[in-house]
Amino acid sequence: MTSICQVHLLGIIPYKDAWDLQNRLAGEVYAGNRSPTLLLLEHPHTYTFGRSGEARNLLWDETELAERGIEVHWVDRGGDVTYHGPGQIVGYPILPLGTPQTSPDQDSNHLPQADYIGYLRKLEATIISTLLDFGLQAEQQPGMTGVWINPASNPDLPLEKHPADQRPIKIASIGVKVDSHGVSRHGFSLNVNPDMSYWQGIIACGLEGYGETSLAELITPAPQEENVIERLVNAFGGQFHYRMLIKTL
Repeated sequence: MTSICQVHLLGIIPYKDAWDLQNRLAGEVYAGNRSPTLLLLEHPHTYTFGRSGEARNLLWDETELAERGIEVHWVDRGGDVTYHGPGQIVGYPILPLGTPQTSPDQDSNHLPQADYIGYLRKLEATIISTLLDFGLQAEQQPGMTGVWINPASNPDLPLEKHPADQRPIKIASIGVKVDSHGVSRHGFSLNVNPDMSYWQGIIACGLEGYGETSLAELITPAPQEENVIERLVNAFGGQFHYRMLIKTL
């Protein structure tokens, strides 16, 4: 029998509020009081640093951050710095991914490596499948987390805003945490139609020389966010073998 995953569409919500909500829901999932859950939302302008983040990858000073209304948070996900903002679909899956660890020889913050990496690959595959519905050939990149548009695989796309060296361009970022109970937090962000100028304030994911793009840069007219969400929810259910149920939180 296919398990149910509840989907909650939260609109624009401050980053800290969403982080607190994830922690509360993760406790409910672990206790068996809640089905697996996917939160879909947007944030106000925010930069977040993960556990491997480096402050030098934030390029704008406090004055610039204040003028642009950007919050900065250091959080417990993997990865370096990324941007969240309006026009970007952010997904936070709260899923029971495995059995809690009990051995003192195991890392108390993660599932075994193969399970953790497999989870990342499924998130990437979810987004790749979603983008394919809009005619975009997206892909994974060896050694780099996230979802990328490779100019060589998409010769007809309008990529003139990006370097001409044929490097892949990121369209979705992923950074997750799997706690000691085997429940996931944090997740992915897919660029639909955000203000791309905000990436000028960071070295995204600590990767120098790689650009960011969005559906709006690649498709004219840009798809409506609700259409992207519909396909994203379907793709997520297919990858994780859930029956997706949209509910009010």
